[in-house]
Amino acid sequence: MPLPKISEARELSDDKLAEEIVAVKKQLFQLRLQKATRQLDKPHQFGHARHRLAQLLTVETERKRAESQRTKEEQ
Repeated sequence: MPLPKISEARELSDDKLAEEIVAVKKQLFQLRLQKATRQLDKPHQFGHARHRLAQLLTVETERKRAESQRTKEEQ
């Protein structure tokens, strides 16, 4: 499974982006739980989930900064 592209994250709406962030955080929790109980079959999924979470959080931060920049320019 290839790593997702950040361009895919940038295409998401704000609501969908927030939902994705929550979903990936839940997935990471489940992976940690599986690791603790020695049921984890695919440890590479940690890397994929962390990578995806980083992308989503980056896009969210970019949007917040752009919004704050626009409000500063309007004042």
